[in-house]
Amino acid sequence: MNKLFTKSTFALVVLVVIWGVSWPIYKLSIVYAPPLLFSGMRALLGGSLIMLLMFKLRDRLQWRQHWRKYSISALFNTVLFFGLHTIGLHYLPGGLFSVLVYFQPVLLGLFAWMWLGETMTPIKVTGLLIGFIGIIVVSAEHFTAQLSILGVVFGVLTAFFWALGVVYVKKVSEEVDAYWMVAMQFTIGGVVLLVLGSMTESWSAIEWESMYLFGLGFGATMGIPVAYIIYYSLIRAGEASKIAVFTFLVPVISVFISTVFVGEPMTHTLWVGLLLVVLSICFVNYRKKEPVILLDTENEE
Repeated sequence: MNKLFTKSTFALVVLVVIWGVSWPIYKLSIVYAPPLLFSGMRALLGGSLIMLLMFKLRDRLQWRQHWRKYSISALFNTVLFFGLHTIGLHYLPGGLFSVLVYFQPVLLGLFAWMWLGETMTPIKVTGLLIGFIGIIVVSAEHFTAQLSILGVVFGVLTAFFWALGVVYVKKVSEEVDAYWMVAMQFTIGGVVLLVLGSMTESWSAIEWESMYLFGLGFGATMGIPVAYIIYYSLIRAGEASKIAVFTFLVPVISVFISTVFVGEPMTHTLWVGLLLVVLSICFVNYRKKEPVILLDTENEE
């Protein structure tokens, strides 16, 4: 096992806390705005903020050389992932939708094995499946009878395109600047979502309530710039499947936060699910110790 407390571990903790908080915030905010416009606004604002901070390092952008990579990443990670994710929340309860979306680490482990050459051992496969079962256990009590086939399709596609997008970013990570990748994928994707939203939704439907403004502001600062810079930096530095398994903690944290604010009791299923997710992380990050060979230092006769 690797050392427990490292800079990467701290960054992962910050990431899963931000994403865990994001679920209830976005769920409360989405009722005040059409989904595509809400997604586009926070993506464009988040991407623009990073562009502003990176302006002095604009030579690293290399737009003419990498515009295709930025556009492909924007398609998978913003237009399809953000768009389907936000729309899907309208069709399914949050618990069920989170289960479908967080099948992503399992898909990411598979795609990383297929296209990035990462190892896929029986222990790692077992760990990914245990983590997914943990998400099901955590979210089970939040299921309702309101099952929408369209919502299920949106959830599965959200997980699929998210995994595909992350693998693509990892694939080109040595060719493009990580910060500009985040900035451009959300700026380009945000513009596309706003155009689509303007064609299919109404700007007048937005209710500029304090909760909506808070959700928009949170997404444009912590939810996109901070979270995704951390996420892609970790993906670039390590194995995608090992980083992804930590995201199983996101729905767990989300349920914990919802429990605290809504006043729901801490159930046994929540603790069992958390235990399974932690066990999953241990499995995926397990490394078999190499046998230590002791050299005979005695003089040969």
